[in-house]
Amino acid sequence: MKRQSVTSVPRSESLSLVSAQVALWQRLGEVSDPRKARGRRFPLSVLLVIALCATAAGFGSWRAMAQWAAAAEPQEKLRLGLVPVGAFGLVRAPGADTLRRVLSAVRPGELEVLLRVREVALETVAADGKALRGSRRGTESAVMLIGAMAQDGTLVAQQRVADKSNEIPALTPLLSVLDLRGVVVTADALHTQAETAKVLVEEMGAHFVLTVKRNQPTLWETCRSILWHEVTAVHKESGRGHGRLETRVTKVVTWGDLAFPYVRQVARVVRHRTVEASGKRTREIVYLITDLTSQRAAPEVVARYARGHWGVENKIHYVRDVTFGDDAARIRTGHGPQNVSTLRSITINFLRWTGSSIADAQRRLALAPHKAPLDLFGVPADQQLSS
Repeated sequence: MKRQSVTSVPRSESLSLVSAQVALWQRLGEVSDPRKARGRRFPLSVLLVIALCATAAGFGSWRAMAQWAAAAEPQEKLRLGLVPVGAFGLVRAPGADTLRRVLSAVRPGELEVLLRVREVALETVAADGKALRGSRRGTESAVMLIGAMAQDGTLVAQQRVADKSNEIPALTPLLSVLDLRGVVVTADALHTQAETAKVLVEEMGAHFVLTVKRNQPTLWETCRSILWHEVTAVHKESGRGHGRLETRVTKVVTWGDLAFPYVRQVARVVRHRTVEASGKRTREIVYLITDLTSQRAAPEVVARYARGHWGVENKIHYVRDVTFGDDAARIRTGHGPQNVSTLRSITINFLRWTGSSIADAQRRLALAPHKAPLDLFGVPADQQLSS
């Protein structure tokens, strides 16, 4: 099957992107169609391609997706898999109701497999949750998702948090789809639970770096009472971003006398921030615990793990909210909120794999809102998708 070439991309990134495109096409056909066979006008894979490409172009609602497909040129509609019908050979695009009805019924777990169309050698995985605020209906809570991000910014797994629950029981199912042997899992204080640590180490063969806050008062007080002024294992780093100058000082000490399984070291990170425009200064102290020994995780390594976890906010949440309007989306019915969020995450992964910044990649999409998304996902020029 002939595929579009990827241009303006470093060769190593291009090959990696093409392999992801090939895997995407293989797995699209494996997503189960929730409809009965009778009366299907558009194959599920065609609807998924339209929704994915429209999402990449910034058309995020069902109506906007339908408008994007309808506005495509005839050759682009054919490339999407839409076929001429009737005596006049008109190429019709699906309407908003069709997209909403079908894509709200697709099983989220099958769609989320598309997050892993590219092999990523995992070193670290950062788990963090996010509420889809626009999905809130009346007195019902917004849909809550928890995701797992690899060290390169790729979102490799996503799981919906059960209604009237929280992220804690959702973490194990989220991570169970990944091979975490030898991988360092980072998570915020909500997941600093003894049972979570046992599952990571004993069942998954992973390591952990977990945040300690006041939700674990005894553990937090023990970490705070360490004589940090006597600790000599120190790493200091500074950086500038988002109009702020930040300095982080990380101290790490071997400490096995904690009422928490497998802990080998405790770390304290002191973050000094200065807002450059106003000169306002803030200071924050964060404690971390890990099962890694000092030989495996020196202060600079622990600092890197901590910085990588905080990067979820910029690499995933910020891009989804600001670039794709995740919080503003008003998709609320069925599996729609979760599935459309997955489409956004797939898009972000592919944009990241081009080797360009998300902003640069978005500008290329804006210049050619139909052709560029088709090229991004490797939609073949001679596409004939089966139902």
